[in-house]
Amino acid sequence: NRVTLFPFWDINISADYQWNKLNANLTDFPYPRRNTALVAAATSLHFERFKLQASVLGTFVNENVASDTTSARNKMEFTPTVITSYKPFKNIDLSLRAFYKRIFRMPTLNDLYYTFIGNIKLKPEYTNQYNLGFTYQKLSSGTWLQALNVQLDAYYNEVENKIIATPTNNFFRWTMINMGLVKIKGVDVVLQGLWKFGNDWVFDSRLSYTYQKAQDFTDKSDKDTYGGQISYIPWHSGSAILNAGYKSWELNYSFIYTGERYDVSANTPENYRLPWYTSDFSLAKKFSWRKYDFKLTLEVNNIFNQQYEVRSYPMPGTNFKFILNLTI
Repeated sequence: NRVTLFPFWDINISADYQWNKLNANLTDFPYPRRNTALVAAATSLHFERFKLQASVLGTFVNENVASDTTSARNKMEFTPTVITSYKPFKNIDLSLRAFYKRIFRMPTLNDLYYTFIGNIKLKPEYTNQYNLGFTYQKLSSGTWLQALNVQLDAYYNEVENKIIATPTNNFFRWTMINMGLVKIKGVDVVLQGLWKFGNDWVFDSRLSYTYQKAQDFTDKSDKDTYGGQISYIPWHSGSAILNAGYKSWELNYSFIYTGERYDVSANTPENYRLPWYTSDFSLAKKFSWRKYDFKLTLEVNNIFNQQYEVRSYPMPGTNFKFILNLTI
C-alpha cells in the first residue's frame, strides 16, 4: 500500500508470506517446512535531479522438521537500505548513484537438510554492501551511433558467515559451509553501443569487465588462508557480446573470460587454476509460414574447443545446437 504525502514524497508498506517444503524418498529424511513473513516499510523522495529511497525489511522465519532431526533456529531480523541518485547536469544524461544495504540471507532447505550436501549447523549470512557509481547515456538519431551507455560501479562488501559450497573428500560430494568473514572489493564496468547503417543494418555491442578481490579473514591464526582469495572467485573476468541484424537475419558472437583463481582460500600452487575463455556464435533467421512466425537458430558453442573446468567439473568442448521457435 502506497500513500503520497506530497508530490515529491511517497511512503509505502508491503508484506509477503512464503511457504517452503523439501521432500525426498530417503530413510529418516527430516521433511523440513519453512514459513517466512517479509514486511517492508519504505519511503521515497523524488525531485527533478535528486532521488532518495530508504527502507527497513523485517524477515521472520519459522522452521520445523517432521523427524527427530534438529531444525534450524527461528529468525527475526531487520535490515535497512538507503539508495540515492543525483543528476548534476540538466542537459547531460549523467547520473551519480550510491547505496548502502544490509542483507540477511537464510540458508536454503537444500543447504541445511539435503543428504550429504546439507549442513544443519549452517548459520545465516549477513552482508553490508557499499556502492558508488555512475551511468552516462547519449542518444542520437541523426548519426550512425544511435546510443552509447557507460556504467561504472565501485563497491565494498563485508560478508559474515558467507555460505559457500566446498568438496568433501571427493569432488562428487559437496557440502555447504560458512566462512566467518569475507571482505570484497570490486569494480564493474559496462560499455554498450547501438549502431545503425541505412535502413536495414543494426549493430549492438556490450563489453563488461569485473575486478573482484574477495578475501577470507576468518581465522588470523591460519597463515595459509587468512587474507587469501576465496575459492573459485577470479580477480579478473569479463565478456564481449556483438550482435548484427539485417532484415530478418541475426548474427551473434559472445566471448567470456574467467581469470586465474584458486580452489580454496589457501592460495598455494597446488590449488591454482588457469584462466579460461570461450567463444560462441549463432546465426538466426525469422520467417513466416502458414500465418505462423518461426525463428530458426544455429548455435556453435566453444568454437575454439577450449578445455576448461568450472568448480573442478570439465565443461563441453565444441558443440552445436539447432533451435526452432514457433510463435502462436
